[in-house]
Amino acid sequence: MSYIGAIDQGTTSTRFMIFDETGSVISSAQMEHTQFLPQAGWVEHDPLEILRATDAVIKEALSTAGLVGRDLSAIGITNQRETTVAWNASTGVPLGKAIVWQDTRSQSILDAINPEIGAEITFKTGLPLAPYFSASKMSWMLQNSPIVRSAQEQQELKFGTVDSWLVWNLSEGNIHVTDVSNASRTLLMNLETLQWDKQLLDSFGVPREALATIKSSSEIYGYTAIDSVFGARIPIAGIVGDQHAALLGQLCFDKGESKTTYGTGNFALINTGSEIIRSKKGLLTTLAFKLGDEPAKYALEGSVAVTGSAVQWLRDQLGIIEKSADIEPLAASVPDSGGVYFVPAFSGLFAPYWRGDARGVIVGLTRAATKAHIARATLEAVCYQTLDVIRAMEEETGTTIKILRVDGGITQNQLCMQLQADILQTEVSRPIVAETTALGAAYAAGLAVGVWKSKSELLTQWKESHHWHPTISGEVAATGLANWKKAIERTLNWV
Repeated sequence: MSYIGAIDQGTTSTRFMIFDETGSVISSAQMEHTQFLPQAGWVEHDPLEILRATDAVIKEALSTAGLVGRDLSAIGITNQRETTVAWNASTGVPLGKAIVWQDTRSQSILDAINPEIGAEITFKTGLPLAPYFSASKMSWMLQNSPIVRSAQEQQELKFGTVDSWLVWNLSEGNIHVTDVSNASRTLLMNLETLQWDKQLLDSFGVPREALATIKSSSEIYGYTAIDSVFGARIPIAGIVGDQHAALLGQLCFDKGESKTTYGTGNFALINTGSEIIRSKKGLLTTLAFKLGDEPAKYALEGSVAVTGSAVQWLRDQLGIIEKSADIEPLAASVPDSGGVYFVPAFSGLFAPYWRGDARGVIVGLTRAATKAHIARATLEAVCYQTLDVIRAMEEETGTTIKILRVDGGITQNQLCMQLQADILQTEVSRPIVAETTALGAAYAAGLAVGVWKSKSELLTQWKESHHWHPTISGEVAATGLANWKKAIERTLNWV
């Protein structure tokens, strides 16, 4: 039996999962890490805490499975994407906290870019000028951190998304790579050439020598160091940004196939094959994945900044629930949201609006409103935001998504998925392995080392766990959508 390990380094936690050659989960371990919020609009992570968590979950998962590092045929990595780390190449020490994808501090850098140059950047990258992406975060570090500037002057600066940071450390500084999916989220990679683009680098003042080498999503990049947590030289053979990995995990290899992942944020992707569709509906044009020497596959993506993290907000900031799982029984204790609508625009609004100045609102409150109504409105917000991006995606591609393939932690919430089917008026399907980000990374690594010989071999592994059908009428759904649009207007005009 062959085993593949997958590091799934997410926004709020790090997970290590071990899969066998049938795609079944052998063991899993997960650990949360700290969210640093030093001021409004700033979100940070500690890169060293992420490394410690990665080591801990690898040890735990291996122990649970009764395996050791050398039992693994390969390692795959999937990661929160745009989050950016700077470190010293000589010492390996991070040069401050990682700036998280939700962070908006670099908006002023983007505002200063000439509109004509901005249009060229968007054309080359498929991305709007938003602080969501990595380039302006790197610019901010170079402009505001003396130790980052000093490392650049001494030619010791390394920038990377979290995948690069993990590979650097697993290989003890011998490998500085990223894959096309992560590179496509930086505002620095040209979608057509799949390389760092000089004009883009110059626009943001980012030195090319600080960046990782761009590779495919599935190949042997190198090996873990013997002194690493694995205690052996294991091929590092798959790197895929989390949402792209979920597309792989859902086996959406072909044009027109799509998935929606529910995590800290919410992300819908549709495979557009070899075609680069430049969005006019507020979606992102992105690299889906590139498997070895095969041609790259592209995608359209609808990104929602806050979904699962809205549940965490109820838990951590408002204290409405003690643990995230408590939201389902609380929300189910009332038949509807009582006219309450919640738009959790904590980091502005992403697709299809792209308004960094938007702020969260709760509207429709009356004296009769309770925490249960707010909890239900939070789950509905997850679903309405998903509806916004799915409708834009359908218009952009001229297709109708008849069954929504879903994955991610929130899909275990039965009420939320039923609300999704009702609000979208579309059937919803969840696979047996709901954590498809890790599975996609395992597939990428396993294909690279021959655990799976072909994509067609993998297609036999997808199995459905649960299916939801709409239970309300189209008229009722339309009324709710109209009220959601009113809440969105309040959000956009909060000032």
